[in-house]
Amino acid sequence: MKIDVPNKPLDFMTCTFKRSKLNKFLGSENKDTFFSNTDRTRVVHEILASTTYGKRKRAEVGIDRLLEEDIFQAAYPLHDGPDVIPPNVQDEDLNKRQVLKKYWARWGVWYKYQPLDHIREYFGEKIGIYFAWLGFYTGWLLPASIIGVLVFLYGVATMFSYEPARQICESGGDFLMCPLCDEAIGCTFWNISDICLQAQITYLFDNPGTVFYAVFMSFWAVSFLEYWKRKQASLAHHWDVMDFEEEEERPRPQFAARAPMMEKNAITGITEPYFPEDTRKRRWLTGIGVLCGMVVLVLIFMLGVILYRVLISIPLSKNDLLRPNAQSIASMTGACVNLVLIMALGQVYQRLAGILNDWEMHRTQTEYEDNLTFKVFVFQFMNFFSSIFYIAFFKGKFVGYPGNYVYIFGLRNEDCANGGCLVELAQQLVVIMIGKQMINNCQEVAVPKLKQFIQRWKMRGGADKGDVSRWEEDYELVENEGLFEEYLEMIIQFGFITVFVAAFPLAPLFALLNNWIEIRLDGAKYISEVRRSVADRAQDIGVWYDILEFIAQMAVISNAFLIAFTSEFLPRQMYKYQYEWDLHGYIDFQLAHSPNNSGLSKPCRYKDFRDDEGNLTKFYYQLLAVRLGFVILFEHFVFGVGRLIDFAVPDVPESLEVKIKREAYMAKQALQEVQAPQKF
Repeated sequence: MKIDVPNKPLDFMTCTFKRSKLNKFLGSENKDTFFSNTDRTRVVHEILASTTYGKRKRAEVGIDRLLEEDIFQAAYPLHDGPDVIPPNVQDEDLNKRQVLKKYWARWGVWYKYQPLDHIREYFGEKIGIYFAWLGFYTGWLLPASIIGVLVFLYGVATMFSYEPARQICESGGDFLMCPLCDEAIGCTFWNISDICLQAQITYLFDNPGTVFYAVFMSFWAVSFLEYWKRKQASLAHHWDVMDFEEEEERPRPQFAARAPMMEKNAITGITEPYFPEDTRKRRWLTGIGVLCGMVVLVLIFMLGVILYRVLISIPLSKNDLLRPNAQSIASMTGACVNLVLIMALGQVYQRLAGILNDWEMHRTQTEYEDNLTFKVFVFQFMNFFSSIFYIAFFKGKFVGYPGNYVYIFGLRNEDCANGGCLVELAQQLVVIMIGKQMINNCQEVAVPKLKQFIQRWKMRGGADKGDVSRWEEDYELVENEGLFEEYLEMIIQFGFITVFVAAFPLAPLFALLNNWIEIRLDGAKYISEVRRSVADRAQDIGVWYDILEFIAQMAVISNAFLIAFTSEFLPRQMYKYQYEWDLHGYIDFQLAHSPNNSGLSKPCRYKDFRDDEGNLTKFYYQLLAVRLGFVILFEHFVFGVGRLIDFAVPDVPESLEVKIKREAYMAKQALQEVQAPQKF
């Protein structure tokens, strides 16, 4: 797994640079190599960003403002030479870009660790810490994937000995089930033995192993975040950004260009563009209103998908061949339609969120990015997970019973598919999670190449002009759009593998396979397809860590309710303890008889804990109490152990704390003035 990369950056003991102490720093005698290329680009960018080109009172300052006003087309640091690796050249003689391409940004090294020090040296700490986090997260997915596969294999090994499934398969015509939709529109009665295969498949996702796995993944998420904090602290120290804090940020060029007035900054004392705070708050609230409106639109589309499933299942239920799988087919095709709507709405809202964020007039880049992150994450979370939450916690819960069904828009409210809501939830997760990953990977391969082709065509007019300069070659590359999309994609994935992992134990495996591809795709994109960005500094992943913590907490609650109210785990356990330990007669027990006044042409059975009059039974209320007790016990147990993990695992390793103090002491000794001894 380890890889020996040439020209590894040297690791020195460092301290804050002081020009007056220049002679005490190693390598200070060579002015050409004392500062690295990334340091030089940061210095040049700072000069360009702070230089006045017009009237300071009108905030005509900096290269970013010139770019905003289209005076310049682009400004970017140059790559260190070509990315093509020449033949018959020693690895030590390759430029830094070629080294990264050979040892990182290609498929042949997919199983190797990333050369993080080289990535940081070339791109800066902000990009370096993203790839460090992505690699760390991918590494932690490996044990989660192995346990998930074992849980799934346990279900495969025991599915044919699952007593309730055996009862369904051997029931023949003993249990005549009520029609899945109204008899008046052509739906017919059916035998429960028709869903023998679905019952066996259900057990793959609803067995005792999935309960254990839900608990395991809750602890996994908490432990992952705690150990990432330790890794993050080690990297921040190693890369000399542990005490890094941005100074007072200058206004964004877009803000400076559109601000209606000037006012003195209370911190710097410099007169700079100003936008009234009360106006900004009103605009921010308007943006939140638009966000809420888009969330409502998501729910309307979700309702449309529900109606689609109800309507498509009606003709399928009339077909003798397709009747056993009618709801499964409707659910699967509905998930595909839902995926298309999700991806389309996501693209529309992200453009809208950018427009709103510009209109809200955020003063600094940090404020701008934090507000954009909040808007896009909230919407995308609702966009991707609203339909999944519906299937997990609401579908099939408000159907009614024969003679007293619940109707929406004249159609009977949809019930869970024959195999149960948990299988349908697994189908939805498979389609949306894996479909999203495939679409995103195709976009990451195709879109940059298409943009690069268009950019090259515009510049060269379709003709090869022979040798071109370094800046021209880099100008033909795609503009670097930052890490926002990369983080957002991984955060949504983290939600898939934690919030509903009880329904789909193979989710971490698919995430692992995707991330192996993602690391190399992103590496190739940054090396060969996009312009080099200014080497920004950062000591952590910022607001994304808070979002990860929120998802981890939500995962505990979600899995508790999923096991308690959607899974058959608790009803089976109660039946074992109260009636038959080996589950004999369980299927008959959980099927109620249709009331005499149901309006159906013949007596039938339906899945619910009701008596012959349609009233809820004593067992239902006992089960409800057990379910609520399980949720409380599960949450308190997981959160309690999570707090113990948080307490037991310090954010900064003890050895690192000692090293930090030792280096601070030695730096102080090295830089202090040497005083001549005095005689008394």
